[in-house]
Amino acid sequence: MAEAVLELKGVSLAFGGLKVLDDVSFAARAGELLALIGPNGAGKTSVLNCICGLYRPAAGEILFKGRAITCERPHDIARAGIARTFQHGELFAGMSVVENLLVARHARLATALLGEALFTPGVRAAESAHRRRVEEILDFVDLELYRHHAVDTLPFGLQKLVGFARALAMEPQVLLLDEPSAGLNRDEREDLARYLLRIRHELRIPMIWVEHDMQMVADLADRICVLNYGRRLAEGAPDVVLRDPQVAEAYLGKAAA
Repeated sequence: MAEAVLELKGVSLAFGGLKVLDDVSFAARAGELLALIGPNGAGKTSVLNCICGLYRPAAGEILFKGRAITCERPHDIARAGIARTFQHGELFAGMSVVENLLVARHARLATALLGEALFTPGVRAAESAHRRRVEEILDFVDLELYRHHAVDTLPFGLQKLVGFARALAMEPQVLLLDEPSAGLNRDEREDLARYLLRIRHELRIPMIWVEHDMQMVADLADRICVLNYGRRLAEGAPDVVLRDPQVAEAYLGKAAA
């Protein structure tokens, strides 16, 4: 069994008297596509927000490559190698596709402020390297034709893809995906499935994938973790978890036939 890259141990989260997560534990392993599923309000996005530092858990621990990141700041967690997408893209609307991806390279900047002000040869070489990496990502997700388009002029499906590409441009060691297929048409979902498979097989980046499309989950996920009312309900292989009567009841409100 592959070693856990990211691990949640007994994570709980509450807003006032509302308990959002209750003793949630699971691990994402190297090169694994772990689907995090559950009905609306189950706490899936809250889990991602805890991992990337937007929320501070009330209890429990989050480990990244064995190091506790539970209390670290979001930008430090991103710099450490955890990137995420958002349900609605959250792009810089007035900027081009290339510029949005270049923003994601901030965690990889190693040049000094004075050198940048003087635009020294070292700074020029670093900028060229960042631009080459961005072009590689654009090629990976078939966005080359849109590189200079302002993102707010693109259709919703392409905007979601730009958000996906921006997360990849951070060169993450863990990728958090928050409903990347939401709002996509059939062709766009098929493209997304292809990118997910390429990331898993070529880049070997572990992914935690919040998803409502159960057919995609069944076809692509290595493992599934099911949340319901903020608690872990089931975890395991897709063919086992998706036949679990408790999972069917959580989604449908009745036991499986």
